[in-house]
Amino acid sequence: MPRRIYEEYAYSDAARAECIWPLPQGHWPALKGNAKTEVAIIGGGYTGLSAALHLAQAGAHVTLLEAHNPGWGASGRNGGFCCIGGDKLGIGPIRKLFGADAAHGYVTAQRAAIDLVRDLLTTHNIDADTHSDGELQLAHHPRVMSALQAEQDEWANYGVKTRLIERSDLAAKGVTGAFHGGLHVPLGFALNPGKYAAGLAEAACKAGVTVHAHSPVTNITRSEGTYLLETPTGRLTADKLILATNGYGTDGLPDWMTGRYLPLQSNILVTRPLTDEEIKAQGWTTDLMAYDSRHLLHYFRLLPDRRFLFGSRGNIRATQKTHATMRARLTREFGALFPAWAKVETPYFWSGLVSLSRDLLPYVGPIGDWENAWAGMNYHGNGVAMGTWVGAKLADMALGTCQQEPVHTRPLPRFPFPAIRRAYLYPALARYRLQDGPPPR
Repeated sequence: MPRRIYEEYAYSDAARAECIWPLPQGHWPALKGNAKTEVAIIGGGYTGLSAALHLAQAGAHVTLLEAHNPGWGASGRNGGFCCIGGDKLGIGPIRKLFGADAAHGYVTAQRAAIDLVRDLLTTHNIDADTHSDGELQLAHHPRVMSALQAEQDEWANYGVKTRLIERSDLAAKGVTGAFHGGLHVPLGFALNPGKYAAGLAEAACKAGVTVHAHSPVTNITRSEGTYLLETPTGRLTADKLILATNGYGTDGLPDWMTGRYLPLQSNILVTRPLTDEEIKAQGWTTDLMAYDSRHLLHYFRLLPDRRFLFGSRGNIRATQKTHATMRARLTREFGALFPAWAKVETPYFWSGLVSLSRDLLPYVGPIGDWENAWAGMNYHGNGVAMGTWVGAKLADMALGTCQQEPVHTRPLPRFPFPAIRRAYLYPALARYRLQDGPPPR
């Protein structure tokens, strides 16, 4: 029986009601009656839209089914960090597990993912309010600086020239707060995730993709080499299948999906536009994407319209009450890290689901032993670039032109006792909060 592991609130419009990013708009009627296609894609986020666009440009007949509107999920409500990432393991452990060549290929893929987003923005004239020369990781404790130095050395092995910033030099870079230094990695940029999703959706439709919104897939069956996808109002038969639902997936749809992803809530708070005086009072003037070194990290940036975005992971339950509780917690943490803004209004707060793998790596590859069926997911909260790149790889797989990527295409392990896997988050988050310590007061 198909099931989701969170309460219904996580999958409702209420969770994103105050999101500042505009939802893509278009003529996307729900699937009605019977239809056929060469490639069916389930999921209208960055992964599904990228796969659809690349397939259509190659001449394939593509139909995309989305349960809500394209960009409704994490793709239209994230922090807009188009940057390196996709895993929670780290390059060193990846090298130990897969070898030096595979680690080099993984770093190359991360850089290619950023370049792909940049190329798509340019090629399709998508104005997504881009800014930021890479990202800044900030040490929340003095002991973290040695780890940042080691990370700098690691990046140097792959030809990336990073910059270690001592605490005394942060203010000159327009960075303030209770931080003990930072590492600037000049890879990636920030964007408006809603505008990017809208641009991808428009480009896909212009390329010939048929998009059906409000068409949640309720059942998938295989028959004589084809796939039958059922929605509340229609049935779609496809020769090939791509599953791109990430944290909004459903256990049992298909059975292989059960336990191969673990959704985690991420939350974002945004202020009203800040005045010149308020910005001067806090001293945060950089437009760099930034995040701190906590396990349950805070991520933040000054938006082009001078609002400040502040996000964090957490919240294991998904109800109206826990949503409000998380809002209060994040408001306190925001005020602690940026005390000059502690009383600035924060009228916007929303949440969404990121997704984790058991082995902390992203996945793009086959759906079990199903022929001509693939899935892409588990970006660990860094899916703007990696999700787009995975979508392009899924298109290559459907076209039969994909080269193997050892890290991304390894067999995807299943969480043990998948029906109760959300319970794993309770001790994990408690341990992380203990290790991180409280924000400064």
